[in-house]
Amino acid sequence: MTGKIDRRALLASAVLLAGCTTVAAGGAAAPARDFVRRDGMRLMAGDRQYRFVGGNMWYAAYLGSDAPYGNRARLTRELDALAAMGVTNLRILASAEEGPLRNAIKPGFRTATTVNQTLLGGLDFALAEMAKRNIRAVLYLTNFWEWSGGMMTYLWYVNGGQYLDMNDPAHPWPAFANFNANFYGDDRAVGLYYDWVRRVVTRTNGVTGRSYVDDPTIMAWQLANEPRPAGDAAHAVLPQFYAWVRGTARLIKSLDRNHLVCTGSEGLKGALEQPEIVLAEHGIAEIDYLTAHIWPNNWDWVRQTDLPGSYARGETLTEDYIAQHIGFARTLDKPLVIEEFGYPRDGGSNDPAVATRFKDRFYELIYAAAERDMAAGGPIAGTNFWAWNGEARAQHGDFRFHPGDRAYMGDPPHEPQGWYGIFTGDTTVRVVADHAARVARLPQPR
Repeated sequence: MTGKIDRRALLASAVLLAGCTTVAAGGAAAPARDFVRRDGMRLMAGDRQYRFVGGNMWYAAYLGSDAPYGNRARLTRELDALAAMGVTNLRILASAEEGPLRNAIKPGFRTATTVNQTLLGGLDFALAEMAKRNIRAVLYLTNFWEWSGGMMTYLWYVNGGQYLDMNDPAHPWPAFANFNANFYGDDRAVGLYYDWVRRVVTRTNGVTGRSYVDDPTIMAWQLANEPRPAGDAAHAVLPQFYAWVRGTARLIKSLDRNHLVCTGSEGLKGALEQPEIVLAEHGIAEIDYLTAHIWPNNWDWVRQTDLPGSYARGETLTEDYIAQHIGFARTLDKPLVIEEFGYPRDGGSNDPAVATRFKDRFYELIYAAAERDMAAGGPIAGTNFWAWNGEARAQHGDFRFHPGDRAYMGDPPHEPQGWYGIFTGDTTVRVVADHAARVARLPQPR
């Protein structure tokens, strides 16, 4: 594969979208004017219930940067394509801690002592372009995992240089996650993280001149991507974890009363399979809504080498997982967002030329569950598929991200390039667009 744009894929994408676009390409939709707020189990924007069809595009700030690693022209094309599909919400990385981790993206937003103003400017540009297309943002402020530095790098900043790489054979799972859990109780590491939270939340957008606090393009601040209390119950110090959730949410609310705050949790899987942890961390008053992530292949619910033989089992477990989280949301009287879900291409291939028959079935399963719940007045407010690859293509025959690569895609640097993301030309584009059209037709509650 090369890094050149695949003309045939772009043409195929246009054909797939013909007749089902909901927002004109080029950003014709009016910018969002109202902040999203919570009203019980509903999200509201003004006097209308806010329901959304979204995606994940962690790399938006990178493309938006005025730097050799940026590509603003590509960013605007990708946002046009997403808007044409009916996508109105994107979950975006708003922090990356630069350090020693093998698979972490570089450059980062920060080091222990410096700030990358160019990358922050890329975030400004991305938000400004999203506003033109009526796409709202969920911004996460660090990462439990290594691919953007995250909590492990914060610990490395303050502990004299100790760290673990994820998937290090010398330290198998759950060693990485258990080491990472030290972050929550380390005042120095959390202090540096809080400094970053203050910097980003109180930032003024250099493109629009509007403060982030006053920008309704932002839907929510997220404490982290997939924070877990530990890798196993024996290493979970729950009082420290809950204190971090509560303390961070209160800090953000003290700086910004206009935006929602959520954890970024996987849900039950990220809570060590313990419902009481899900309820405790999301029951904190300053946490506005629940999140759930669904990864059948990662969790061994299906086998990517035998999707025909294992799909049915994964389907049942996925339906059960969604039902459980709807129950949690009802118990807490808070909205629920299914903000990550991913599925491999047929045969586990990373090649965009390979079909996505089972992936499309999985997306349709998620979307059908969301639509049923929305129509019934339930707590599901929206979905964010993982993730948008768009016109990017793997640069190397091994489908791995190599240092210096610039063809960013939704599959992060530690994963095969093309594993889970949606490319232009994929039939999954039509699945998303059709779902967006159905959600747009749902009546507003009286």
